[in-house]
Amino acid sequence: MIEVNNISKTFNKGEATAVKALSNIYIDINANEFVVIVGSNGSGKSTLLNSIAGSFICDEGTIIIDGSDVTKLQDYQRTKWLSRVFQNPLQGTAPALSIIDNFRLAALRTQSKSMKIGVSDTFISKVKDRIATLDMGLEDKINQPVGSLSGGQRQALTLLMSVMDESKILLLDEPTAALDPKSAATVMLTADKLIKQLNLTAILVTHNLKEAISFGNRIIQMSEGTIIKDLKKEVKEKLGVNDIFEWFQ
Repeated sequence: MIEVNNISKTFNKGEATAVKALSNIYIDINANEFVVIVGSNGSGKSTLLNSIAGSFICDEGTIIIDGSDVTKLQDYQRTKWLSRVFQNPLQGTAPALSIIDNFRLAALRTQSKSMKIGVSDTFISKVKDRIATLDMGLEDKINQPVGSLSGGQRQALTLLMSVMDESKILLLDEPTAALDPKSAATVMLTADKLIKQLNLTAILVTHNLKEAISFGNRIIQMSEGTIIKDLKKEVKEKLGVNDIFEWFQ
């Protein structure tokens, strides 16, 4: 599903502030794998996620998604295959629009837009049913501006919206880092459920060691722009929080 072949990235190349963020990264992620990436600050984990998302073009190497070479494609050109939830809850929604309008735009994410975009009763019912699964009471507030909601509520809605349109890959960039424990648990449990129900391929970048243990069927550790551990399901299932904590000592 995702093939990363020998990618490298240096920011501010040729300057005194140059940083080699990724160095000769190779990774193959199969369809329906849920990969968790951990690492210290500056290890390259978010940069690797951003390279797959198309936030920048790598200096060398290739990235193949579902058999297509996307190496030179911009981020908006990769939405055909993937959707994304950012660390900042404010990034995934349009605050001035209502909840239902945000969902309508999300449902058309990869489709052509026209002046005839509307919201039918069937669509409203579908959205309400999905929002009700969050158990936040937001299904009765679909006409409320998203900007009036809490960060946890917005992040949970962003997650649901990310899979409104067809998508094969879900990228989660520290989606609970800015949330309280209850909201974080809701977001991660919802993400895990959606990934399984929709047979998505997923990548989660996290600093939360409990999340790293509880979710995913493969775990990768990065350090200084390289992959230093890549453990599959059988090994990951035997890990405890203390085991991963020791990786950082």
